Amino acid sequence: MPRRGLILQTRTHWLLLGLALLCSLILFLYLLECAPQTDGNASLPGIIGENYGKEYYQALLQEQEEHYQTRATSLKRQIAQLKQELQEMSEKMRFLQEKKNVGANGIGYQGNKEQAPSDLLEFLHSQIDKAEVSIGAKLPSEYGVIPFESFTLMKVFQLEMGLTRHPEEKPVRKDKRDELVEVIEAGLEVINNPDEDDEQEDEDGPLGEKLIFNENDFIEGYYRTEKDKGTQYELFFKKADLMEYRHVTLFRPFGPLMKVKSEMIDITRSIINIIMPLAERTEAFAQFMQNFRDVCIHQDKRIHLTVVYFGKEGLSKVKSILESVASESNFHNYTLVSLNEEFNRGRGLNVGARAWDKGEVLMFFCDVDIYFSAEFLNSCRLNAEPGKKVFYPVVFSLYNPAIVYANLDVPPPVEQQLVHKKDSGFWRDFGFGMTCQYQSDFLTIGGFDMEVKGWGGEDVHLYRKYLHSDLIVIRTPVPGLFHLWHEKRCADELTPEQYRMCIQSKAMNEASHSHLGMLVFREEIETHLHKQAYRTNSEAVG
Repeated sequence: MPRRGLILQTRTHWLLLGLALLCSLILFLYLLECAPQTDGNASLPGIIGENYGKEYYQALLQEQEEHYQTRATSLKRQIAQLKQELQEMSEKMRFLQEKKNVGANGIGYQGNKEQAPSDLLEFLHSQIDKAEVSIGAKLPSEYGVIPFESFTLMKVFQLEMGLTRHPEEKPVRKDKRDELVEVIEAGLEVINNPDEDDEQEDEDGPLGEKLIFNENDFIEGYYRTEKDKGTQYELFFKKADLMEYRHVTLFRPFGPLMKVKSEMIDITRSIINIIMPLAERTEAFAQFMQNFRDVCIHQDKRIHLTVVYFGKEGLSKVKSILESVASESNFHNYTLVSLNEEFNRGRGLNVGARAWDKGEVLMFFCDVDIYFSAEFLNSCRLNAEPGKKVFYPVVFSLYNPAIVYANLDVPPPVEQQLVHKKDSGFWRDFGFGMTCQYQSDFLTIGGFDMEVKGWGGEDVHLYRKYLHSDLIVIRTPVPGLFHLWHEKRCADELTPEQYRMCIQSKAMNEASHSHLGMLVFREEIETHLHKQAYRTNSEAVG
């Protein structure tokens, strides 16, 4: 055992000696490689002659040290860049994970947890960076531009007018008034109390006092909203005795989505009581019942129809139509109430609403010229809630088919006219007659005003009652609700205000702006066509 250990120790000694010699050889070759190149006649430094001494090797070491320091600095810079990229990548991953969490929660933002103020502030600043505030966005066409609307202290000048808005008007809605007042006040705060990074010089008044701007110095402003980012405001101020303008840009960023509630709504057993006041107009009623049979009886199957008929003339015809539909479709969920008095729409709807005595029910106030789809009936159920919400859909009103389809021998069937196009109709945003509401809410609010006679007025009065209550009014255009064109007659016994409203409605119902223009310039167009035909014939003969 001792002999075998001695042999092992001797082998280890020689192995270490070999490794030392090998390292020395490698070091010698490295020094030869690092030594400066010389021509064939030059002497090796330090061996033959004294061409290179101690100073040379010190300089060489210093040069190598500087080289390594430079290399180290470069590596540190690259490491710093990699750390920054890694941090940015981590933030992106965290943001994607948050979005994933939002998706997992359905609607909402990070469930019910409140977002940290620093993260929220960072998000709001990112909204400004993404919006078209400091740099333009590349748009596919001229229709991609988000136009500004301009305003002064008293007026708003708007492009998207609709039928109830004007090119120039005072802000009627309280939220719009409050918004513009707040924006002007914020602009004045920015000017009168500037930050250090604001690009403006302090100006003094004529007596050396600090120049203070007020709302009377506001000249004009512009605003536009990017739906997913926020609202941009451009404000201009000017003192009457100064030449310079003050320009302030503000941005109200939209915050992240917040979950308000998530619920399941069961409408499978929700019955709708369609209430229709009617006087004469039996042909229109027959057409209405065709749509009613297809949508309500064959598709929806959760409908009760209440017809309140005024007068005696045409009553037997209405009874016959109802009985025919009942026998053909085995449908008996209808009520016919006969009133031998002058037509009053509010009176008819009041009577129809109170005729139901089977507990709470959802009501749809409907006219004989209305065409609706099964999808609309579900929208009616989803947007009305007893004690909380009433539904006021905006109807798409069709123009006179004789004008719209003047190039055809006969207008197409009604079903083919139900398209949402500029020349076929318009959103009737001044009409409030079609509404879905629960019977309890209607009775609590007091129903219609019985003092209103004849055409119009009663719908607006009821609508205002709901606006003044604690109920939420859902007002939106719906694609499955159409008002069919019919000729209007404005009675002489109407009040001046009612008659004006009737004539206005009649004019708007007739045709689009372009079609009415074609009618106005019809003689000029026909003259031009005759000239063209004469010129063509003359050239053919020649």
